Amino acid sequence: MSLPSLKALHYFTVAAKTGSFVQAGESLHVTHGAVSRQIALLENQLGIQLFERRNRAVFLTEQGQQLAQTCHSVFSQLEKQLEQLTAEQQAQSLVVSCEPTIAMKWLIPRLGDFKEKYPQINVQLVASGGPIDWRQSGAMLALRRNDFQWPTHLYQHKLCDEYMGPVSSPKLSMTAPDTILLDTATRPNAWAEWQQLSGQHLKFEHKSYEHFYLSVQAAVAALGVAMASFLMVQDELANSQLDAPYGFAKDNSAYYLLSEQSFCGNRAIFCQWLSEQINLSLKGVG
Repeated sequence: MSLPSLKALHYFTVAAKTGSFVQAGESLHVTHGAVSRQIALLENQLGIQLFERRNRAVFLTEQGQQLAQTCHSVFSQLEKQLEQLTAEQQAQSLVVSCEPTIAMKWLIPRLGDFKEKYPQINVQLVASGGPIDWRQSGAMLALRRNDFQWPTHLYQHKLCDEYMGPVSSPKLSMTAPDTILLDTATRPNAWAEWQQLSGQHLKFEHKSYEHFYLSVQAAVAALGVAMASFLMVQDELANSQLDAPYGFAKDNSAYYLLSEQSFCGNRAIFCQWLSEQINLSLKGVG
């Protein structure tokens, strides 16, 4: 005899527990007719009656009671095993919230190295900046620049100082009179801050983009000169898509890795790896 379907056994178990096809249907989010059909199929396959139908009520037969006890035990064990597997999977997942431009331009291209070194840890990225909604985002770690005040109870690990500088396509001359300086809405004072720190004063027309990654791509396309974090453009500098003739100046901000829990387990592994990667990147700053 072939084994009954798991669906039929599940419907039977719920009906046996509730003592009603109607209540079983409500619990399973199906009609009571669907429950009745699955149980009828099960009875026909087994060749035994599992329920007595009397006056629109149902009662387990002796054989039905025996099967219900076995099914309840089996489904309870199955539920516990699934919960354990899910918990183990979640324990090996690491949800990291990261500012969008740093995520796209720096972190994502390096995650292959992390996966190769730690294949058991599944990193999931959430692109977000500013204050972190830990519960809604599900984030376990957050990579942020300290341009806002975060709660004092958070654990924090300083990764590096921020280095800013103007970048442009090699096709574009920064001394041309029609040069355009590219601003971003997310950091509108970036040009003014860099000029104060560097002592350089570039007086050209400005054009604003909403995000840093848009202004960086515009610079690659020779549409203007972008003000960018060194981390955001390291790869473009390395492959000669962008030049940085004035170098980069350390500003008064820094990047931190934040967590609601202490840096241990997978958090500690990712923190160590991230620190190593950033240190490697910053060897070329200047």
